[in-house]
Amino acid sequence: MTPSHIEHIAIAVTDLDEALQYWENVMGLKCYAIEEVTDQKVKTAFLKCGETKIELLLPTCPESTVAKFIEKNGGRGGMHHIAFAVENTDQALADAKAKGCRLIDEQSRLGAEKLHIGFLHPKSTLGVLTEYCCK
Repeated sequence: MTPSHIEHIAIAVTDLDEALQYWENVMGLKCYAIEEVTDQKVKTAFLKCGETKIELLLPTCPESTVAKFIEKNGGRGGMHHIAFAVENTDQALADAKAKGCRLIDEQSRLGAEKLHIGFLHPKSTLGVLTEYCCK
């Protein structure tokens, strides 16, 4: 299954207010939604640049995968993952697995903005955490 476009680029942050100040004041983008995704232990903020979204990820507890990413990154945030829009997340995951990719998610789950999401393991994607998502 071929992605239709980049749905979003996710950036892990240690301070959401500071990050929003940069993205809004320096880059001129506007935050249009802030949401907590309880099962992923993150608070998200979304901005748009053209048709592509920027998703800021703030961990809500030290056990979250985003908190662990920040810790591995020397306590700094940074680019966390890239998400591609697909017609069917479960089919895209199955196709990737059939092509030899290691999956984090065998089946899609509900993510921010009520998207159906699923991740490919970065050990199978040249070090880039990759997400498939669809409405």
